[in-house]
Amino acid sequence: MNDLFKPQEKRGVNKLLVVGIIIAVVVIGVGVYMLSLKPSMQDQTARILDGAYREGSPEFAVITKDIICSDDNTIESPTGLGTISMYIIGKVYNKGTRKITALEVNVSVITQKNEVLREKRVLVVPVEQPSLGPGETIPITLTLDGFDRHDDRANIRWKVTAIKTQ
Repeated sequence: MNDLFKPQEKRGVNKLLVVGIIIAVVVIGVGVYMLSLKPSMQDQTARILDGAYREGSPEFAVITKDIICSDDNTIESPTGLGTISMYIIGKVYNKGTRKITALEVNVSVITQKNEVLREKRVLVVPVEQPSLGPGETIPITLTLDGFDRHDDRANIRWKVTAIKTQ
């Protein structure tokens, strides 16, 4: 009982714990440095679409006639914040004779008056598949968030915005 009231010796800092903290800080620092070297998604997309045909060029008009975008299913789901998320499932079909190496599609949710509520650009090729050959189909699934339950979500519009062929 007398041992409980005796002054106890002060113990030093656990050296193993300090070494562990220093190693963890160094590992985290190296990880952050490595991630900072990676180019942003916008830079990667711009590099992939470099040299792609865009709207307004005669080649774009000819090639996009061979691309068919269609809806398969759209699922609306309420979120915990009181908004609605739309999960849009579709397909892109290449009915032409050229192999497509890069394809960007703009998906819009529009009202009955053809006003755009929300839109999203998606890089389909090479993200979903490395390329889209003649007669091939690629499934696309994307999410559009932030709709109010009173929004007029009448239709979904697919539009090819950039295309690159081999």
